[in-house]
Amino acid sequence: MSMTDPIADLLTRIRNAHLAKHASVDVPASRIKMDIVRIMKDEGYVEDYQAVEDSRHGMIRVGLKYLPSGAAAIRGMQRISRPGRRVYRGKSEIPKVLNGLGVVIVSTPRGILTGSACHRDGVGGEVLCNIW
Repeated sequence: MSMTDPIADLLTRIRNAHLAKHASVDVPASRIKMDIVRIMKDEGYVEDYQAVEDSRHGMIRVGLKYLPSGAAAIRGMQRISRPGRRVYRGKSEIPKVLNGLGVVIVSTPRGILTGSACHRDGVGGEVLCNIW
């Protein structure tokens, strides 16, 4: 099976692990996924993450975060730009997620940034996904 959209795979694995109430989930490592997971941790959506060595090219172990009620800290994730339909936005066109309650993750010339960091730094780029 060839992987056409590794970012969608990352989001799906996290979503499925939350539904199954797992404490953590392993995803195949890549630099872009590491950056996305780092933003998720910085924004408080995942507990922690770490690179884990395996026989191939490594994994990222993502520690999932739950609220005291037992609900997942992530209420929703949406892939925006897909391999078949790329979505690019200028610095002034980067969308807000749920009026600023969520976070939009954007791939810019300065690396993977949140929408608010894009507004602050004045850069646009490819809108990867929304998380809320």
